[in-house]
Amino acid sequence: MLQVPRRTGLSGPTLVRLLARLADADAPAPASSLSSQLSQWLGWADAIALSSALKAHAQAEPGTASAGGGTEAQDCARVRARLADAIAEDTAPASRRRGPARPSALTDPVDAQVDYAVHRQRYQTLQQAMETAIGGARARLRAALSAGTPAMAKLAMVDAVMERVLGAREQSLLGAVPNLLEAHFQRLRQAEAQALEAQAQAPEQPAAIRAGAWLGVFRKDMQSVLLAELEIRWQPVEGLLAALQDS
Repeated sequence: MLQVPRRTGLSGPTLVRLLARLADADAPAPASSLSSQLSQWLGWADAIALSSALKAHAQAEPGTASAGGGTEAQDCARVRARLADAIAEDTAPASRRRGPARPSALTDPVDAQVDYAVHRQRYQTLQQAMETAIGGARARLRAALSAGTPAMAKLAMVDAVMERVLGAREQSLLGAVPNLLEAHFQRLRQAEAQALEAQAQAPEQPAAIRAGAWLGVFRKDMQSVLLAELEIRWQPVEGLLAALQDS
């Protein structure tokens, strides 16, 4: 069986722990508090916009607020399920995919010469799908909140500002994930090549390594990372939906 390093005892979000394990590295503790980090990420114009939203006396927009957010909850559940299904579909082997409607529409690299560029493109395409779908869900939830109480309308204003000012930072940080996975991809491939070479030099021993098994391991790891990224991206939606349901 192909073995790769595994670290335990890490703390933090699932995405951070997964990437640290796959890179065989320790996940560093936050160097500063969340408020301190935000102060470094926000420019002066962003800080003014956020302060204005927090101080604004928001008025509920004309419209009919959803009672308990039932319709919005169903919509959000559908969006998240579609994204999770797309991740599962696009990280499966070609023989297990249900059809051409997967987000990447890229062929599966089944030849011996596997190029990581295919997987990078798949990952980035799924990231774009998450960004678009989750952005739409947040906008619909803000519209529903704006039709509620003034406090709910203010929350919608604050979320709109936070999405705008932190969007570039989020895109930059999450955009580095495919590059981190490339190193894991290469380590798995090299580890199997070495194991197969050792296996060939001991023909009297039963074969324990199936050529190409490393790619299945990588696909599962990439799927786990994508689902963990979805969990992080989804948190603002969960917060808005909870506020709507508590109203």
